[in-house]
Amino acid sequence: MTAHARSSRSVNPFKQPKAVFAVAFACVVSFMGIGLVDPILPAISEQLDATPSQVALLFTSYLVVTAVAMLITNWVSSRIGAKRTLIAGLALIVVFAALAGTSGSIGGIVGFRAGWGIGNALFIATSLAVIVASASGGFVGAIILYETALGVGIAVGPLLGGLLGNVSWRGPFYGVAVLMAIALVATVVLVEPIPLPARKTGLSEPLRALRHRGLLTMSLTALCYNWAFFTVLGYAPFPMGLGAIQLGLVFTGWGALVAVFAVFGAPRLQARLGIARTLYASLALFALTVLAIAIWTNNRTVLIVCVIVAGVFIGVNNTVTTQAVMTVAPVDRAVASAAYGFVRFIGGGLAPFAAGKLVEAFGIHVPFYIGAGALVLGIVILSTAHGLLKEAEKVQAEQVDPTANPAPEPVPWADAAASLVPVEHDAVVPGDAGRGAIVAAVDGSPNAERVTEAAGRLATINGRTVHVVHAEESAVAGDAATGADDLESARIAVRKHLDRLAALGIPAVGHVLRNATGHGEVGRLVAEHAERTGARAIVVGAPTHGGLSALMDASAGQALMRHATCDVVLINPRSADLGAAA
Repeated sequence: MTAHARSSRSVNPFKQPKAVFAVAFACVVSFMGIGLVDPILPAISEQLDATPSQVALLFTSYLVVTAVAMLITNWVSSRIGAKRTLIAGLALIVVFAALAGTSGSIGGIVGFRAGWGIGNALFIATSLAVIVASASGGFVGAIILYETALGVGIAVGPLLGGLLGNVSWRGPFYGVAVLMAIALVATVVLVEPIPLPARKTGLSEPLRALRHRGLLTMSLTALCYNWAFFTVLGYAPFPMGLGAIQLGLVFTGWGALVAVFAVFGAPRLQARLGIARTLYASLALFALTVLAIAIWTNNRTVLIVCVIVAGVFIGVNNTVTTQAVMTVAPVDRAVASAAYGFVRFIGGGLAPFAAGKLVEAFGIHVPFYIGAGALVLGIVILSTAHGLLKEAEKVQAEQVDPTANPAPEPVPWADAAASLVPVEHDAVVPGDAGRGAIVAAVDGSPNAERVTEAAGRLATINGRTVHVVHAEESAVAGDAATGADDLESARIAVRKHLDRLAALGIPAVGHVLRNATGHGEVGRLVAEHAERTGARAIVVGAPTHGGLSALMDASAGQALMRHATCDVVLINPRSADLGAAA
């Protein structure tokens, strides 16, 4: 079995807590805003006496403002918290969508769409981080769920726009306001508050993150395909010459293919071809499709078919590129998401307006030729990161199936031993090392020693064995690779804890948790290990650092409490009385 074939297997991404589905539903409605205006662009142009390039500003103001606002999302969320950031973003969308519906001029709608874009940025960046942090089944499943929401939103948006737009061009704006208000209520009720991080994120962190070659390369590739994507989305409705409902059906077909291939097609293609070849093939076929649109722009049948087929390649690109970005980025995933969103939405925002101006100056075919050229440029840019894509593919394969890197002899009682690498140690361990054990979940923080000491005291009181489980930092943080050096470093750290326990005469075994595809999954895997071994208690430290790491730590704690079937002991790093804690 190949590494990329293994990487396609994961648990069901749709088995999630209610809070995740609340955020996902809000994502669906949020992404409706992208395709919502397509069916009503000609009607707005006619009724408000606006040129196509002026109407295209509905996309440009929305997406460019979204892109720029992405840069402040982490700064905001690290100060008011993830849940409040989600709520603020949703509230802004509700207000500005409703105001756009009341507007009487093209300038007013463009301005309100810009305000809508601010709310969209606050919501999108934070929602991806929350879903990745909170979803069951790991990082890849969370990305698939997120891209599913994107695809469904893009698919339903044009249909809603067509149905409501057939009554009035104002209808789609009011419709989004109502649906987003429902999503707002669901978020308030179902999403649990997340503690503020200890460290506040700086305004410049997303831009500084783009200094990392892998993140910048993938972001520029996304800019190129988003240029073609939004050229098609923003300008193709005009030469079609269809009514609102007909346009809605065309773009619903397009969006349905985006959703289907984001969820089902992309993983299968990646399993067969790998990340790099999947992206090369998808971008090349998308370029040929846009080239066909450029050549036969005035042929309605060809234009409609090509627009719908383009959804296949956009769906594949969205899922595979987003997964690759989150894997190769050597920074917090929220920062990576903001940096990536900034670059990709800049391309998406400028393309429709540029298309309108190019048509006015050079003719209807030119913007589509440029869109095809942008995709070829994206392939060239992507080719400079071929090695990074191979590393991303390897990491994703290890996250789903760690037999990609054979581990030492598996733990005898673990039916999911692939997630645990045993650590050899000279200490004598009782024959029944599992039943009634005390699990010490440690990391590389200074608080880890206090966790081990507290677990040791509990084990002494109850005559138990301590299981030291170390979550490998690089795997959790989404680094581009988790190699043998990282594993050996983790083993050394575990042996230090085992030495400490052995000196106290406490029997212990150690493991390195390698397949943590997100901090939320760390909590779940630790809880499952404790349940398999019949553990009496799990001892864990409180979050000690900020940024997305604190959000992820909070997610790990929530997942641990949700899945644990034994007592959980939280060690406060500021507590002076360790004995009392034990």
